[in-house]
Amino acid sequence: MKKQTIYFIVSCFLLFALAIDGNTKEPATKTIQPYGSNLFSGDFQSLHNDGLNPDYKLEIGDKLALHMWGQVTIDETLTVDSSGQIFIPEVGAVKVAGISSRNLSRVVKQKVATIFKDGEGVYVSLLTSTPISVYVTGSVKKPGQYTGAASNSVLSFLFKAGGIDPQRGSYRSVRLLRGNRLITRFDLYPFLRKGKIKHVKFQNGDTIVVDEIGSTIEVAGNTRNPFRFEFLGKQMTGRQLEQYARPAAKVTHVSISGARNRKPWSVYIPYQQFLNTRLLDGDKITFRTDSITPAIGIRIQGSFRGESYYSIKKGSRLKEVLDYIAVDPESSDIKNIYLKRRSIANQQKKNLSESIQRLERSLLTTPSKSDGEAAIRGKEAELMLKYVEHARQVQIEGQVVVSENGNIANIRLEEGDIIVIPQKSDVVTVSGEVLIPQAMAYAQNVSIKDYIKRAGGFAQRADEQKLVVRHPNGKVDIGSNLRVNPGDQIIVFPKVDPKQRQNVKDWIQIIYQIAISAKAVGL
Repeated sequence: MKKQTIYFIVSCFLLFALAIDGNTKEPATKTIQPYGSNLFSGDFQSLHNDGLNPDYKLEIGDKLALHMWGQVTIDETLTVDSSGQIFIPEVGAVKVAGISSRNLSRVVKQKVATIFKDGEGVYVSLLTSTPISVYVTGSVKKPGQYTGAASNSVLSFLFKAGGIDPQRGSYRSVRLLRGNRLITRFDLYPFLRKGKIKHVKFQNGDTIVVDEIGSTIEVAGNTRNPFRFEFLGKQMTGRQLEQYARPAAKVTHVSISGARNRKPWSVYIPYQQFLNTRLLDGDKITFRTDSITPAIGIRIQGSFRGESYYSIKKGSRLKEVLDYIAVDPESSDIKNIYLKRRSIANQQKKNLSESIQRLERSLLTTPSKSDGEAAIRGKEAELMLKYVEHARQVQIEGQVVVSENGNIANIRLEEGDIIVIPQKSDVVTVSGEVLIPQAMAYAQNVSIKDYIKRAGGFAQRADEQKLVVRHPNGKVDIGSNLRVNPGDQIIVFPKVDPKQRQNVKDWIQIIYQIAISAKAVGL
């Protein structure tokens, strides 16, 4: 009994793989991230920054390379001493602390020229700057003490600390402390928008503190920047938010939800009114396009000639549009046209989810009469739950049958509809519970049983009374003596043993729903 049940489940899974037919997982709904959350995803560490820029001012401990030739030859590495000087043999001490890297060579040459009147070749360069240690704390991922150069940017030290915690940290209030004294504050929004950031010369022992996040507003809808924005102060206007969110030009209305006086509050207002509206911490803004448009957009797929996108008058019907689509009568199967509709796909996805939930409840709540039976059911439930996860990944197309026997229903079109014109095919495919699943050339006056015989005949678990034929137009027929046309797909499902438990019946129902109901809706 156990082996038969497992075999049945595996057979169902193979048919399920056939039913999804290459569909992919729908993208999951994403949590709104804070503006700037990807700032520290770059590879800062690959950028070597040791203070060797032209404006770097020399400090005690910096190392220099000195080369002199002429009357005296010198090749040495010198270190700026505690008095801010370097000592050059035959020349003496030269004050270099505080001098910019770009002026170092000029200062040293001037000093050498006072000793060697007849001229002396001099080349001097900064090798390394003195490393400093800076503390980074507050709302960062890895608080601690980090080394760097005095000329490093605040972004470099924040990156070493793992970046700002996107859920807790502020991108608008980062403090630099020296001892107990506030040196400056960094606001990272100007850098995110225009590349501007304060440049500060850090000192050994400085502390960078990332404050906790302040007031925020979530933005969604028709906008270029759907993020959670932080603002300074207790309120901001819609016009101020507009600069960061950059809503699409087609936005006509804005929905705002939040709290006022500790009570839930929401409003739906025109966009121009929104610009002068006061926004508070915790508000959620959704930009919407809610104007009445006289046109809708549809697309064409499959075997056709010409454009694949049409903007048509709202209320137009299918036959009106088909008159403008050029096709090749030799290759286009115009008798099996069908539609893909978004609203149908959403409803089918909902129905499938409800069926999956019922199956899960059945798997997890079915009682067992003995420990042995409980162990068997546990293994079967584990296997079937894995297949349930695959079922959740099915992308429903919302296929609508609009053609039958060469007649096309003059259905009213909706925004986003896709008209599919199949390619003509002279092939019939047979799959499922047959010995040799395969594709074969269509032949007139050949019955469905004959096609199955050519595929090796029925497998042991086949349901010979409920055969499935899926036509190119999406229509599905179920029975034992079905007519087969060119381009049809014959599917043989496993037979459901009445002695099997209810969860197996639920599972085969899901398989049928994916393979049939989710592929077509008859009119």
